[in-house]
Amino acid sequence: MSTESTTAMERLTLSDAVAEAQFSQRVPIQSVLGRPDKGAGLAGQRIRIGGWVKTGREAEKGRFAFLEVNDGSCPGNLQVIVKSELYKLSEVVATGTCIHVQGLLKSPPEGVKQSIELEVENVLHVGFVDAVKYPLPKTKLTLELLRDFVHLRPRTNTISAVARIRNALAYATHTFFQKHGFLYVHTPIITTSDCEGAGEMFQVTTLLSDAEKLERDLKRNPPSKSGLEDAELSVKEKGEAVAKLKSDKASKQEIAAAVSQLAKAKGDYSNLVERLKLAERVENTGSISKKDGKIDYTEDFFARQAFLTVSGQLQVETYACGLSSVYTFGPTFRAEHSHTSRHLAEFWMVEPEIAFADIQDDMNCAEEYVRFLCQWLLDHCYDDMEFMTKYIDKTAIQRLETVAKSKFHRLTYTEAVAILEEASKVRKFENKVEWGIDLASEHERYLAEEKFKGPVIVYNYPKAIKAFYMKLNDDKKTVAAMDILVPKVGELVGGSQREEDYEVLKQRILEMGLGTEPYEWYLDLRRYGTVKHSGFGLGFERMILFATGIENIRDVIPFPRYPGRADL
Repeated sequence: MSTESTTAMERLTLSDAVAEAQFSQRVPIQSVLGRPDKGAGLAGQRIRIGGWVKTGREAEKGRFAFLEVNDGSCPGNLQVIVKSELYKLSEVVATGTCIHVQGLLKSPPEGVKQSIELEVENVLHVGFVDAVKYPLPKTKLTLELLRDFVHLRPRTNTISAVARIRNALAYATHTFFQKHGFLYVHTPIITTSDCEGAGEMFQVTTLLSDAEKLERDLKRNPPSKSGLEDAELSVKEKGEAVAKLKSDKASKQEIAAAVSQLAKAKGDYSNLVERLKLAERVENTGSISKKDGKIDYTEDFFARQAFLTVSGQLQVETYACGLSSVYTFGPTFRAEHSHTSRHLAEFWMVEPEIAFADIQDDMNCAEEYVRFLCQWLLDHCYDDMEFMTKYIDKTAIQRLETVAKSKFHRLTYTEAVAILEEASKVRKFENKVEWGIDLASEHERYLAEEKFKGPVIVYNYPKAIKAFYMKLNDDKKTVAAMDILVPKVGELVGGSQREEDYEVLKQRILEMGLGTEPYEWYLDLRRYGTVKHSGFGLGFERMILFATGIENIRDVIPFPRYPGRADL
């Protein structure tokens, strides 16, 4: 534990009362069990708690029941004793039952593992569970099975621990960047730019729903040429009526009423003409508007193609080029049909961007940030990390400690390939090693886990395998890009110095076959007051995988999205 957090805990005395949560009618169980004495000093105090029953059993021939209750505030359960005269015990012992109770904290008998227990004096609420139907029994369930119950899995030990670790890492992220003077910028989820240039993007469009509405409308109320003739005749009659009233010098009110009827008739006629054109188009080319044989996106909601973002980097650069040090932290999306344990369709990225910074500054910031995250978990989430070490990965805490204390090894891509080529003489890699390849996960993990046995930063990658915006090095073959590789997951961070030269950046865009029109605004940052700047992206779920040792990325995000699944 850190000195700061330990000191705060030590300030508690055995006589301290435990307070209820400010906005909830309960004392968080963490406030009881998280004390240095595990709550023993609170014996004799009356409190209210609420939570869900992990396990329950009746004892003494049904005179009372022992419940293990957890409210999500910590991994530990509080033992709660309910007497039969207070409540029907069969309705509170089932796993998953929600209880809200008031009672007296008591010291348990000697020789038991609990330091404190709650003897219930008043049952305030019971959320009943039918044990036969409840899909999460107290027996251990696989993480894969729990994905079928994504709405209930937060009640399980592992997923609740992941949630607290995820929360701690998010808090640590904001703490780190705010501490270092960065501004938090909200970048758009809907974008018209492809940051990666890979084209694996989810399209955002209303054309399909508009087309369905159009087809339903035309089917329900089909336009006809006879109706058009009637509408045309109505316009003619209304026009003649207006002309007659004017020639008869009728009152202004009468003329105005007739003109209004004429305008309505003209509107009805125009609408009918438009509907006939739409019906003809639907019959000939389909309900989606096309131009020159291609979908006409000028008819779409944004009047152009739009997508869910794969990165907030390009947009946050606009703020870095005016506010200097900024970061964004939000969801990103990739329509990649991958079913591996390392891929999601929706995932979160932390992306800082720093003006007046080169690749060395970028690597320094990324290294310090990763170390900060690891130390934060050790200082503020140690009980959850102990759970992970006990049940998921026995090396989890050791891995955090190693990274938190390490000076990251740095080597160029060329040096990394040379090491891998030498290693391939005595071991077999599935992916061939040669200069110019994009390092595979097995290569990254070999460097971090076997060669250096710690975090590694590889930099100066071949330009052919990196994005268009990365700074071209003097050798014209490599770019100032860097990746942080860590044990367990391989690549954790990817970043680069950005190309600030207008002509070089424009040429790189053209070389990638992207076309300059969508990136004119990005080129403007180089046209007007260009500045050396750098940034990186940390895959948030990958950081959680690294910290916890959990194998599948679908188990470290609350609502996983992947091919074939988007529950809730």
